[in-house]
Amino acid sequence: MSQASDFTMYSGGHKGTEAEFGKQAEKHGVNEINFSFEGHKMERSAGIKFLGPDELSQGNVSMEIVSMRIGRKFSHVDMIRKVIQSIFHMVNNGHQVFTVGWIQEDNTVKGGTGWGVELAKLFNRPISVYDQDKKAWFSWDDNAWKSDMPVITHKTFCGTGTRNLTDDAAKAIEDLFDRSFGK
Repeated sequence: MSQASDFTMYSGGHKGTEAEFGKQAEKHGVNEINFSFEGHKMERSAGIKFLGPDELSQGNVSMEIVSMRIGRKFSHVDMIRKVIQSIFHMVNNGHQVFTVGWIQEDNTVKGGTGWGVELAKLFNRPISVYDQDKKAWFSWDDNAWKSDMPVITHKTFCGTGTRNLTDDAAKAIEDLFDRSFGK
């Protein structure tokens, strides 16, 4: 079993999934970095890395491309753009990506979480999604979602997902950390 203190989790510290990832990281002694920006409301205060306009712009992408990749239109474009840009930093820094949400029929993940998943696919990162409807983990393998029981194996990883975290999903995150680092 690896030393948890050798690992760093990148997230956004937002309520729901990101807060639960942070809680488990803290409990297990994993380093935590939470990206934030002006106007971002966070639940976690550990390891905050504030992204200014120049750093945010590194994650710039056309909102048309984002909308097309995840099949969703956005009404609050300015705030969503900053969220999309901060997700870039999470995925870019975390070699392995873990998310919580809902896998859709077209193999995308619902909502803004889906952009993190699409980036992970584009960056060829190992990615696992806990699907809250199916109550199970799935990993992206050979262009398909396959049932899995993932373990954190890369020294840097990303933890992100829906704000609307279920109790089952919170337990799945806790179990992920326990499998990876012990209880």
